[in-house]
Amino acid sequence: MFPFDTLISINKANNTPIYRQITIAIINAISNGVLKPGTILPGTRELSKLLGVHRKTVIAAYEELNSQDWITIIPQKHAFVAENIPHLKPKKWNKNTPPPSYNNPFPIRFKTVENIVKKEHDHPIPQLVIDDGRPDIRISPIDSLLKTYRTLTSRKHTSNKAEQEASQGTINLRQELVRYLSETRGLTISVDNLLITHGAQMSIYVAAHLLSDPKTTVLVGKPNYTMANKIFEQLGVNLIEVSVDENGLNMDEVEAICTQKKIGLIYIIPHHHYPTTVTLSSERRIKLLELSKQFSFAIIEDDYDYDYHYASSPYLPLASGNHHGNVIYVGSFSKVLDPSVRIGFMVAPANFIEQATLFRKTVDVGGDSYMQDALAALIKDGELKRHLKKARKIYHQRRDFLDHLLKEKLSDYITYTLPPGGMAIWLKLNKNSEVTKLYELTRRDRLLISNINEKQNALRFGFASLNEKELTEAVEIIEKCLKLITAD
Repeated sequence: MFPFDTLISINKANNTPIYRQITIAIINAISNGVLKPGTILPGTRELSKLLGVHRKTVIAAYEELNSQDWITIIPQKHAFVAENIPHLKPKKWNKNTPPPSYNNPFPIRFKTVENIVKKEHDHPIPQLVIDDGRPDIRISPIDSLLKTYRTLTSRKHTSNKAEQEASQGTINLRQELVRYLSETRGLTISVDNLLITHGAQMSIYVAAHLLSDPKTTVLVGKPNYTMANKIFEQLGVNLIEVSVDENGLNMDEVEAICTQKKIGLIYIIPHHHYPTTVTLSSERRIKLLELSKQFSFAIIEDDYDYDYHYASSPYLPLASGNHHGNVIYVGSFSKVLDPSVRIGFMVAPANFIEQATLFRKTVDVGGDSYMQDALAALIKDGELKRHLKKARKIYHQRRDFLDHLLKEKLSDYITYTLPPGGMAIWLKLNKNSEVTKLYELTRRDRLLISNINEKQNALRFGFASLNEKELTEAVEIIEKCLKLITAD
């Protein structure tokens, strides 16, 4: 008799159910040519005794194998390996059990993507994180959003509606955004000018894909939002960096480049440029729109941080000006509610949105209709507006409190310009202090600085998500570490 007890190895400590372990062992034996077509298998009672398991476990394994056509079961008689399986040469017996298939590296050549996230090595889990500028979810109206979400999912007509195609975004959310963007940003649009996405990142990718090819020249700021740069690099465009100063993107450089070569696209963050937090001046905004008309290039306006201004009212977006439709406006609610709420939007002429929607469907058929309608209700009921009013006040206080801490404790080590809005401050370290050393030392103190820039010897200090106690603790750790660095 075939030694089935040695062929099938049971590991009761394994998370995989025992019947599945039996199933997999027999499939492997058939695939490897050990069990040939027509081979009669032991009866369920016999095999259960051999393996020391309950008979029902073996029955479940055999039923699984039968449903997958690996074996044939003749009731009241026996089970045998299916006849239609091709004869396979048995592999040589080896003491060493081969690893699971997915433990092997992928054997065929494929494209790779550079990991721009800093790798962690032997660091303790951080107790405090300085992010790059995220909202404080402790004050966010997430509870109201989820309550509405649960209500919507419980309604039958909503369930039927959710099954319908919503690649462009639900009509409820697009209708509310038409009104909301008109009131807050001065945009004159209709629902046909809106595509709802899984955040600003997706909007940038979709727009860049439609606007560029390997022959396209794209201008970005230096430094710039790293993930946007990665998108353009993956698309194979000719990427040119333009300097960014205290007034934003240098328009003289932009104009000089435009006179020398054909520009297809400019990616810009006019409010609180990432990572430096500077705001594009009104003169440069006007100049950029003029250059766009003169040289016929598109603009992707990433306005992720529009809602937070403290000193005065914000400049209206470029998209609200007279640009004849060549500005693609991108925004997100992740910076307003919670980074995990992946709802963004793209505003563009209807013919562009139509193609953006069709392209989006090739990789993602649509978003979460329930969540989109829940957000629409939050906007319609005025709760989002009330939250923003409260959040602006809190974040303003935190920005000023951090400003005081930085001046009191870190003025000998850093320079910075206090931004008029946003959720982060761009800190440049003095030459005798290396930001990479600071990163390593603070990690040992269980403080993670999530966004450092080695080339600029700088970091983004997100203040919105930290209360005054947390801000004080973070600055004190940084102060201690900088003292150690400068003492070396």
